[in-house]
Amino acid sequence: MSNFSTMIRRRIDRAGVLLSTLCLIHCLAGLVLVSVLGLGGGALLNPRIHEIGLALAVVIGAIGLGMGAMRHRRPMVLVAGCAGLVLMALGLIVPDGPAEAALTMVGVLLLASAHIRNMRHAH
Repeated sequence: MSNFSTMIRRRIDRAGVLLSTLCLIHCLAGLVLVSVLGLGGGALLNPRIHEIGLALAVVIGAIGLGMGAMRHRRPMVLVAGCAGLVLMALGLIVPDGPAEAALTMVGVLLLASAHIRNMRHAH
């Protein structure tokens, strides 16, 4: 793989980690603001935000983790990323509440760790 494609993949993985971090912050802020303060439920818990976030995560994950798996041939990185995406998708179909938040946050953490491992195995 060329230096250019390695650079692109690293940027995609970094974008994946950033998106995962933003998603985690969104989940935590939503839990705090809605359950503790009773604020922002309509905007923070809007299903469209979660659907768009998952769509972005799927695209970025497929490109970054897929290219990485072809390069370093470590399928567990791809499996961890896919497991994270599945948990995030399950978070969309369960009722709003603690189960949704837990599925989403664990999925986000798995996906972010897969992107980080993907970057580490790039060398």
